[in-house]
Amino acid sequence: MVALPAADIRRAVRAGIEEDLAQGDITTSALFAGPVPARACIIAQQNLVVAGMAAAVQTFLAVDPSLSLSLGKSDGVRARTGDVLLTIEGDGRSILMAERIALNFLQHLSGIATLTDQFCRAVRGYSVSIMDTRKTLPGWRSIQKWAVALGGGVNHRGSLGDGLLIKDNHLALLADKRTGVLTACRAVHSSASSRRPTIVEVESLQEVRQALEGKADIILLDNMTPAKVKKAVNVIDGRALVEVSGGITLNNIRAMAAAGPDRISIGRLTHSAPAATLSLVLEPKPQQKRRA
Repeated sequence: MVALPAADIRRAVRAGIEEDLAQGDITTSALFAGPVPARACIIAQQNLVVAGMAAAVQTFLAVDPSLSLSLGKSDGVRARTGDVLLTIEGDGRSILMAERIALNFLQHLSGIATLTDQFCRAVRGYSVSIMDTRKTLPGWRSIQKWAVALGGGVNHRGSLGDGLLIKDNHLALLADKRTGVLTACRAVHSSASSRRPTIVEVESLQEVRQALEGKADIILLDNMTPAKVKKAVNVIDGRALVEVSGGITLNNIRAMAAAGPDRISIGRLTHSAPAATLSLVLEPKPQQKRRA
């Protein structure tokens, strides 16, 4: 099971409600003086992997605890076009107030999970992990990474303190650029954080050899073609794990996987995933006639 970032979801829900409802819903208040019994369904308008249901449910209940909710699909499962993901019954005014916040969670996070699933399915047959990056919305990192995991991906570092990753801009600050990778590897191995695996971002086979000499645990091949990745994999020859990143798309990922890396990290899983297409259909609930 993928761990639910419950505290972060509660925080995001509170922020969403404060952002959208700090001044109330003046349109709904102007139209309806009292409760309006209603029923709403959130419906998938495409095939998708559901993510964000926990946040959507919390949103509706935070706005109005008296609402009755019935899950058609839970987080992490597949839904097809036309499937009902969630049914809400109660005061229609409350449903209207929570609608956009709940849909924002579901559309954004389901979009991430669905895109991740597409990348994972594209590399079936190869022993390679699809990983996310730190290219996430501020305050939403754990929630977005949760959606990646629901889609079958693997989470990379959660923060700068979560692993040693020597990147190009670290190397740019080193005085000797010619042996920068080797120097950086030796420096981190002698640091207080040396017990953590060392990842080094490289852009050439020369830097690959320096990373090997520096005893890097993971060598990240940045913006290389599949042909160049294959050459690097042959040079590394099992002495370090191989990660590739940069310019990865659904069109080229299978060729990249065939080149032999252990991991493929993809920023677009979180920063460019298209929102899933969902709709909320709301209708008044017929009043039950009282018996005479």
